[in-house]
Amino acid sequence: MSATELPRDFQSLQQLIAARAQAMPKRLAQVAAYALAHPDEIAFGTAASIALTAEVQPSTLVRFAQSLGFAGFSDLQEVFQSRLRDRVLSYEERLTHLRAETKVHKAAVLFAGFSEAAEKSLAELRVRLDGEKLEEAVRLLAKADTIYLIGLRRSYPITAYMSYAFGKLGIKTQLIAATGGLAAEDVSFASKQDCVLAFSFAPYASETLQLVEAASKRGVPLVAVTDTAFSPLVPFAKLWLEVAEANFEGFRSLSASMALAMTLTVAVAERRGIDIPT
Repeated sequence: MSATELPRDFQSLQQLIAARAQAMPKRLAQVAAYALAHPDEIAFGTAASIALTAEVQPSTLVRFAQSLGFAGFSDLQEVFQSRLRDRVLSYEERLTHLRAETKVHKAAVLFAGFSEAAEKSLAELRVRLDGEKLEEAVRLLAKADTIYLIGLRRSYPITAYMSYAFGKLGIKTQLIAATGGLAAEDVSFASKQDCVLAFSFAPYASETLQLVEAASKRGVPLVAVTDTAFSPLVPFAKLWLEVAEANFEGFRSLSASMALAMTLTVAVAERRGIDIPT
């Protein structure tokens, strides 16, 4: 790849990494997964600090950059930095300033932190979301006889909301829950005329993976919403959408995931010609 063909915006670089990830050696694939999951760390960190958190040698970062066609790691890093240049203050800086205000109550600090995480998650989704893939996901879901919604543990609120909203719109769905041990039996009724919509993020729910694999083996189309090209859902998916949620105090936001869920729900209804209540 010539210098003129190298991606200079983050979205193009992201697509290049995802396209080449499966063919990369183990250590380079490890860096690729880390880079896609932690773009801010790649943008702000030093080669030494990034290598430490990614659990590789600094030389591996150089080899990773060169495998993509860049002269070195700093050249690759500039693309990650470009997506952040317009920010007035970073998420971390704003929280540092807020915590420095000793008169602010702890609850107010928490609210500000969770609000910042939600804003960051939505901003990331705007950058990462592929419009063409979103339209294709809507097409697959809209033509399904029944939409099977799989989202366990942290992802369950997302699918529970979609089940409620689809029901209000008259769209047939089956919400798969872990209660009663009937999830596998419920999914076994899905056919090639249906579609599975699965949500899972690291650490991935093992039962979600089992259900997705079982449906895939029977030829049921799968749309996956997950956090990286290295997600174990991706190999089974006909199409997958990426959502990377920010976290605060160890709690990850669901804001971007819920925004995407609402988008899919309404877009599917509109594609089916259903009047949306106002």
